[in-house]
Amino acid sequence: MVKNYKGVEIPKEGEIIHKSITVADYMATSLITFREHQSIYEVMDTLLKHRISGGPVVNDLNELVGVISEGDCLKEVVKGRYHGLPILTGKVEEYMAQDVHHIHPETSIFEAASKFLSMRFRRFPVVKEGKLIGQISQRDIMKAVRSL
Repeated sequence: MVKNYKGVEIPKEGEIIHKSITVADYMATSLITFREHQSIYEVMDTLLKHRISGGPVVNDLNELVGVISEGDCLKEVVKGRYHGLPILTGKVEEYMAQDVHHIHPETSIFEAASKFLSMRFRRFPVVKEGKLIGQISQRDIMKAVRSL
């Protein structure tokens, strides 16, 4: 077995240390999630209460099955215009986006930033082995870069 007797190497002044910073280092992990069979009224109430614009939809196994947003909720509101007032009896599964682009936790923040620019999303769910484990936003990427 070969041992290194140099000890801890301290970088010299002005030397740049290259460290891979990943999505996992900066993603949010305490997420508000929704279920497919929840009512749009419940979703609207939660979005307003927590001042968020949307959230991931998961099944009982915590697998990502969609995303529901304020815009999706407005579709339900517009549906009620023929009655003169919103009905709000629709379910999440009727309005959620199902073809959800997600990101892996080991993705570098630079690759994630590029993905944000090319796809024009404000946030991505973070999925590992099929399970939702977090969410990364454009703001999280800016915080990561600022910390460098």
